[in-house]
Amino acid sequence: MSNPQRRSISAQAFLVGVDREACCQLEEVLDQYLPPEYSQVVISPAHNDPPEIARYRLAEEEEKRLRKAFLKPQELPKILIVTEKLLTGYDAPVLYCMYLDKPMRDHVLLQAIARVNRPYEDENGKHKPGGFVLDFVGIFEKLEKALAFDSQDVLGVIERVDVLKMRFAEQMKRGRTVYLPLLAGKPADKAADAALQAFIDEKKRQEFYQFFRELEDLYEILSPDPFLRECMDDYQRLADLYALLRNAFDVGAPLNRDLARKTAALVQQHTQGGAIRESVAVYEITPQTLEQIAQRNQPETVTIFNLIKSIAKKVEQDAERAPYLISIGERAEQIAEAFKQRQICTQEALQQLEALIHQINQAQQQQAESGISMEAFTVGWLLQQANVGEEDSHCIAKAMEMTLKNNPHWRTHEAQERKVRRALYEQLGTAGVQNVPVLVDQIISMLRRYRP
Repeated sequence: MSNPQRRSISAQAFLVGVDREACCQLEEVLDQYLPPEYSQVVISPAHNDPPEIARYRLAEEEEKRLRKAFLKPQELPKILIVTEKLLTGYDAPVLYCMYLDKPMRDHVLLQAIARVNRPYEDENGKHKPGGFVLDFVGIFEKLEKALAFDSQDVLGVIERVDVLKMRFAEQMKRGRTVYLPLLAGKPADKAADAALQAFIDEKKRQEFYQFFRELEDLYEILSPDPFLRECMDDYQRLADLYALLRNAFDVGAPLNRDLARKTAALVQQHTQGGAIRESVAVYEITPQTLEQIAQRNQPETVTIFNLIKSIAKKVEQDAERAPYLISIGERAEQIAEAFKQRQICTQEALQQLEALIHQINQAQQQQAESGISMEAFTVGWLLQQANVGEEDSHCIAKAMEMTLKNNPHWRTHEAQERKVRRALYEQLGTAGVQNVPVLVDQIISMLRRYRP
């Protein structure tokens, strides 16, 4: 729950057969519908096994390999068919689903369910909110008999589907009461504007994120239960609202990694013009960008986030080829943060971001006309941003072009880097520039990012 950038864990599953023979028969049936490598029988061998069971016997090394592969959602198999082995002694946090076709009791049942029901999130943000057990033999109908001991361990391990449905209904009621009225009766851009203004406060935004992530977890478990049908339109609107806020406020967070699998598919299918998440768009930055945005006649808050996203995308795509963009990107982040913290008003943020768009276009034009390398131009451009005169900046840039050309491996060769630094110190000192050490470090840091 703590990581906002989440994706669903792939649906790794156990199919629990009543005995070893049943496991082998289940494998034969599954192979008719799925690729053979998608599932694997894991059972204990016996010396007198008949051929129909012996054919599924695994060598010790092969079983070890399968155990490790199952822990990696990107690898096969996805389904392990078991009857006793692995049920209580195998630690598989990625395990999401257990198809239960075997009577089980007491601690064996409790431990098996506890393992599949454990929440899990890996280092890449892939997320499993809980587990799912499909009971083919009616154990849960008389659960108090199957777990014939008086223990607090039972609490919190097993929740019936009706409990999850009740919680989903409660959360949907909250969503309809607290959040959806923000969007009601407004066209997409006006609804987006209202949402962005309402959630510019970090605390309120995080409260909504927490609310929606629980709702999403419940949806992922319950879907495609018919119970959800009457909630789908409103759930979709809440998912759109979540997507809008993540897209606007969390620059650089890919939405397809953030939404769980079923919800992401739902959002992608919802392409009609009423989707408010589409209000925050990324524009290619050209001399016509501001005119294009103005023609859409969107609310100012929406325009601000469009500009923030567009500048961030430009920097992400082109900074290695045009390292002077890095400082523009940093400035855009400062403006965005000041706006989110209400340190600057809407008009001021808009004016400053528009000035950055002009700056990007101006720098691109100047570089094209300068006749010097991108590295040398970056030196001159950074000097001008530090209030060094245009003529001095250009002269220093020209001088540094030769130095950089004569030291082509300065990024990896210590002696060549010293020469580049020394030349910068000399050039800046001769021009009477202030704060030379700080400026030299800034220029060197920017130039290190350059990739022709």
